[in-house]
Amino acid sequence: MRESKKQPKVVVFSTPACPWCGRVKLYLRQRGIKFKDIDVAKDKTAARDMVRRTGQMGVPVLLIGSRPIVGFNKPLIDHLLGLK
Repeated sequence: MRESKKQPKVVVFSTPACPWCGRVKLYLRQRGIKFKDIDVAKDKTAARDMVRRTGQMGVPVLLIGSRPIVGFNKPLIDHLLGLK
């Protein structure tokens, strides 16, 4: 990621029991990407918002800027964050 380029806002909708959620958060941390983690098992309003945005009830769901990503789609995450 270029120093001069501002990172888009990243939100991860997850649950503690989800192994893929843990993997996606570890992946983001390893690449120095700041993100907000929302536990949809505890935050029912956020869970409804996630379903409204994506039509999906499963996690992980990422929002990069306003673009939703369902699941751990590494190529799309890298593309939207400008990572190589």
